[in-house]
Amino acid sequence: MEYPNIRSLREDHDFRQCDLASVLHVSQNTYSQYENGVIELTAERLVKLADFYNVSIDYLLGRTDNPEVNRN
Repeated sequence: MEYPNIRSLREDHDFRQCDLASVLHVSQNTYSQYENGVIELTAERLVKLADFYNVSIDYLLGRTDNPEVNRN
């Protein structure tokens, strides 16, 4: 599965892959594989990224173009 917005978010915030790898407690190579869709992010890591960027998981998954978190 590809995650179209995790690379653009990282680049928009001027982070390196190793910065996000550290947030997720994985190697830089593993994070690179997430960005390239080689391996899938776990639910736990999706939540960490969504919280880190303050965006919705749907946005990370490319299910919406709206990064806003809906809090009902």
